[in-house]
Amino acid sequence: MATLLSAGRSQAGWRDYLELTKPKVVLLMLITSLVGMFLATRAGVPWTVLIFGNLGIACCAGAAAAVNHVLDRRIDALMARTHKRPLVAGRVAPAAALAFALLLGVLGMALLLTFTNVLTAWLTLGSLLGYAVIYTGFLKRATPQNIVIGGLAGAAPPLLGWVAVTGHLSAEPLLLVLIIFAWTPPHFWALAIHRKQEYALADIPMLPVTHGEHYTKVHIVLYTLVLLAVSLLPYAIHMSGPLYLGCALLLGARFLQWAWVLYRGSRPHAAIKTFKYSIYYLFLLFIALLVDHYLLLNL
Repeated sequence: MATLLSAGRSQAGWRDYLELTKPKVVLLMLITSLVGMFLATRAGVPWTVLIFGNLGIACCAGAAAAVNHVLDRRIDALMARTHKRPLVAGRVAPAAALAFALLLGVLGMALLLTFTNVLTAWLTLGSLLGYAVIYTGFLKRATPQNIVIGGLAGAAPPLLGWVAVTGHLSAEPLLLVLIIFAWTPPHFWALAIHRKQEYALADIPMLPVTHGEHYTKVHIVLYTLVLLAVSLLPYAIHMSGPLYLGCALLLGARFLQWAWVLYRGSRPHAAIKTFKYSIYYLFLLFIALLVDHYLLLNL
């Protein structure tokens, strides 16, 4: 493995290997994982689970991202936002990237098995394979519903965090998964509209390429409505209180406003602005869940 890793070492630096892990994406995943952990208990999360559990999840997510870089290097070379990635630029060799992914995956699984539980490890492995193999290797190139079907792998972190603390599945973390699952299509389809020509050039059947922008915009509005409804369920099942309800309504209404603006075409660059807002939406929604949870505990 050391030999493989050294293949790209003459030109690659640590920043290149960090970029392989898609750190911004992993950071958002870790925020939802942390929220899942803290929502799962009233007694506080053990520090070993908090630190090493999230580190294990991050390593496995980084491993999946590195595999994504390898499998998508031809596509990345054709797209403006990805053409400078380490594999495309030749700073890291594919074999070195795969070895790095294997190292991260093994380390992540070892941490999860040691400091959390077997169920968390298996669920994390399933999420890794779902993203790296099923979505990247097959769905992304096979169907315009790639994001809808493949979104389940990216929705797993809050479930992983919850199970890392409790050791079992329950309705609450599955509801958190459902929120991210409903959020994924409008989030990615907004980006796909913004990058439509690049996806077409790379022969990726994203919805705006196969069905047109109008069709995609309609579905963004519909999925945003579904997301708004789903985001209210934690309050409906008494998992959260009025603070979360207010935040979910405000954040969801703003998301719906952006989806409508995108549909109407009334503002320039609406697609990329909708995409960027969707990231803030998910971050703030999960923070609201967390704050509301501890507010309820102190009442």
